[in-house]
Amino acid sequence: MGNKKKYVLVGTGGRAEFFYGAIAKDFRETSELTAFCDINRTRMEYANRLLREKYDYPAVRTYTPDAFDTMIEAEKPDAVIVTSVDRTHHTYIIRAMELGCDVITEKPMTVDEKKCQEILDAVERTGRKVRVTFNYRYAPHHTKARELIMEGAIGRITSVHFEWLLDTQHGADYFRRWHRDKRNSGGLLVHKSTHHFDLVNFWIGSQPESVFAFGDLLYYGRENAELRGETRFYERATGNPNAKDDPFALPLDDNAHLKAMYLDAEHEDGYRRDQSVFGDGISIEDTMGVLVRYKNNAILTYSLNAYLPWEGYRIAFNGTKGRIEMQIVERSYVNSGGDKSLEGALKDKSIIVYPMFGVPYEVEVGEGAGGHGGGDPVLLNDIFGVPAEDRFNRSADHTDGARSILTGIAANKSIRTGQAVQIEALVRFHG
Repeated sequence: MGNKKKYVLVGTGGRAEFFYGAIAKDFRETSELTAFCDINRTRMEYANRLLREKYDYPAVRTYTPDAFDTMIEAEKPDAVIVTSVDRTHHTYIIRAMELGCDVITEKPMTVDEKKCQEILDAVERTGRKVRVTFNYRYAPHHTKARELIMEGAIGRITSVHFEWLLDTQHGADYFRRWHRDKRNSGGLLVHKSTHHFDLVNFWIGSQPESVFAFGDLLYYGRENAELRGETRFYERATGNPNAKDDPFALPLDDNAHLKAMYLDAEHEDGYRRDQSVFGDGISIEDTMGVLVRYKNNAILTYSLNAYLPWEGYRIAFNGTKGRIEMQIVERSYVNSGGDKSLEGALKDKSIIVYPMFGVPYEVEVGEGAGGHGGGDPVLLNDIFGVPAEDRFNRSADHTDGARSILTGIAANKSIRTGQAVQIEALVRFHG
């Protein structure tokens, strides 16, 4: 027991079980969960029910945010796992470090440059460690792309074209939830694209320097629905007859897990998980294009659309000795709506190398079990188990977390101002 690392977890919503379930199921020998912290006691009680009934793990103590310091003093954790609403990440990350704990945080690390600077300063001040859980780095096909580039398969990378497609199931889900308010999530260019911008940084071994972007809400939201001739609207799906035949509706009483986690917990915090994607009050974009210059002079052209017929992405790496094309088709999903191992699971993949003066060839990539293309189990072992030596350096710290979100933060600022944004004007890195 004394050799186990102790953890507490803040925020018991849809992403939390990914972490506490792993500790309870696969990493009991090395890790111990001792407490939950959340504004919603009903949701914490449900998380404890899952620990007992699904994982045969003892229930843990529960604390509300006003008792965060008390929790740290009483539990004495080695690290705090942060899976709360994005805009609150910095609060718990910073306070945990000030109280002597390391931090494991869900992406994005935070949502704007001010909060990012506060985290960077706190790391410098406290000497504690922040780990950002970029599971996509660990997917076998993403690691293979890194390996090909490292080994010089197409020479020096000069440009990357990256097109990410979110479909009308997964993409729509961001417009039902708290993510639809940009103050909460930083919009999809921070909340979702942090994965993608981190992958580019990881693949090409460089850092973003300047960013220009366009973005708008062109499909979701009431105004767009009215332009298409829609006349039947509703505020929330559960119990509303207008939502009955809407393929975008998500009635919470149709799914036992969503009902227990959200519908049954509404009376405490008023949070509605099933808002209409064609309602008012959406402040995030669904259509985005970004242009990035990196410190090694490589150029990224990136697009993200959240209402497309299939889920996945196309990537092309152009280099001085050729080109790599990658296409990935993923299974669509709704957060907490089903088996977590299906989140980001692969349906199809291909990596083709086109040498400058040679014959194109397809690269074989082994299948990885588990969510996010097989990356999830490898990441979890890296965090909670006994990590293997990793020549690809897939573990991400606060600096990686900052550099990924700063591309999206700069893109948001560019959308607002119509100007290119220099990354160095946003934050100051230490060391």
